[in-house]
Amino acid sequence: MQHKQIRVHFINSRRPHYFYSPPFTTTVHRCGAARRPPPFTFHYPHSNFLRGVNMFNLTKLEHTLRLEPHLLTLPLNEAIKGELERLFVDKIIAKLGLCISVYDIESIDGGFIFPNEGAPTYTVKFRLIIFRPFVGEIISARLKESNADGLRLSLGFFEDIYIPELLMPEPSEAEPDPENKGQVKWTWLFNDEKYLIDGVDEIRFRVQNIKFPEIPREQKDPKPFAPMEIIVSS
Repeated sequence: MQHKQIRVHFINSRRPHYFYSPPFTTTVHRCGAARRPPPFTFHYPHSNFLRGVNMFNLTKLEHTLRLEPHLLTLPLNEAIKGELERLFVDKIIAKLGLCISVYDIESIDGGFIFPNEGAPTYTVKFRLIIFRPFVGEIISARLKESNADGLRLSLGFFEDIYIPELLMPEPSEAEPDPENKGQVKWTWLFNDEKYLIDGVDEIRFRVQNIKFPEIPREQKDPKPFAPMEIIVSS
């Protein structure tokens, strides 16, 4: 199993709020080939699930955290897992992807109380389940919205998936949507028939690129900032 170590910062994925953390060390483990998209609710009884889904990775991290005094009444493992979930779950880790869940905790060291701190500090090695499909992977999603620039798709837990106009199936055309101002309805022309692209059926797409945009100093674009975007073709 190939992996590499990098230093990263993480960003909150709940737009438009975001922040940086101190750097930590990670190791990325790519799982097996994908056969079908995952359900919108997540259950991870064992690692066999991850072996069949390539859009999810196990990522090993080492992080130093301070455990607040009110958490010391809990079992140590439970208290630290709760803090890790608060810090990482549902957040974008730059250059890695969206954190879905804390998979397990491998080790906990330390517990020292430094001067003027009043709370113990631990160094924790743990693994996260990270959502980041690979380029070329085929996934299914549903239509979120459409406009003249193309389509925006949703997996239920992640909604920054875009099919730009240039990557739409050919031939396709867009018509104004009378029910939604500012949106259009895309149709695909096949064998002289029009097939409406709507939110009823799933859309299978191929991942073309994954972008982690730089955080803007000023939010000039009315579109909310997305720390991770997936560009796909249908």
